[in-house]
Amino acid sequence: MGQRLEGKVAIITGGASGMGRAQAKLFAAEGAAVCIADIDKEAGPRVVSEITETGGRALFTQLDVTSAEHWAATVAAAEEQFGQLTTLCNIAGANYRVSFDEQTEEMWRTILEISLTGAFLGIKAAIPAMRRAGNGSIVNIGSIATDRSGTNPGYATSKVGILGLTRATARAYGPENIRCNLVSPGHVDTPFLRRSTAYSPNDWSTSIDNPENLKQRVERTPMGRMVQPEEIAHAFLFLASDEAGMITGTNLKVDGGASL
Repeated sequence: MGQRLEGKVAIITGGASGMGRAQAKLFAAEGAAVCIADIDKEAGPRVVSEITETGGRALFTQLDVTSAEHWAATVAAAEEQFGQLTTLCNIAGANYRVSFDEQTEEMWRTILEISLTGAFLGIKAAIPAMRRAGNGSIVNIGSIATDRSGTNPGYATSKVGILGLTRATARAYGPENIRCNLVSPGHVDTPFLRRSTAYSPNDWSTSIDNPENLKQRVERTPMGRMVQPEEIAHAFLFLASDEAGMITGTNLKVDGGASL
C-alpha cells in the first residue's frame, strides 16, 4: 500500500463491520489514523486490534449517531489521541425491508434518525475540528435509492435526503477548504444484507443468505456480481485523499450499473 492518507485522521461510523470495517483497514494501511465509531462495543475493538497488529493507528469509540453528545465525545477523542480531525465517513445506516403499507411511523423515524439525522449531527460535530485542522473531507453513504427510489418510503427518503445534505455541506464549507461528497453503492455483500440487527432486521425472505435473493440482486446488476466492501472502500479513499482536492458535492456511484 502507498501512503495516500498520510497525516489524515478519520472518523468512520459503522466502522465495526461491512463497508465501514473495510474502509477503516484500507485507510489505516494508507497512512491515516482511524477512529472506529460504532454502536457495537464488541466488534469495534476487534477492528482496532486488526489495524494496530499490522502497525496502524486506531481507536474505538462507542457512538450512537443519533446523539449529539456521543458525537461531541467521539470528535474530542479523535483530536485528543491523534491531534486533529480531517476526515469524516458517515457509513452508519438503518433499513426495514417492508412495503409502504407495512412501514410504521417508528420504522420511518428510526431510518431517518440513523441514516440522515445521524450524518447531519456528525457533520455539525466535525466541522469545528476540521476548521482547526485547516481542511477536511466528508464522505457520506448513499445508495441505488439515491438515484432510483423503490417503494420503501423511509429508506428512499433518507437516501435522497443525504444527497441534499451532501450538496448543502459542500456549498457551505467549500470556502473553508472542507469538501463533502457522496458514494452510492449498489448491492454490496455485507452483514447489513445478511444478518439481522435491531436497525437492519432480516429473515430468510430478505437476507442474501437466501440464494434466490442473492440471485435477484446479481441479476439487477449489469456487471453480473455483488459489489464487495473493499470496492466501496477504494471510492471513499479517493474522495478522502488530496487527489480529489477539487471534487465536492458529487455523487460517485459504485454499483456495477444497478442504478441504470
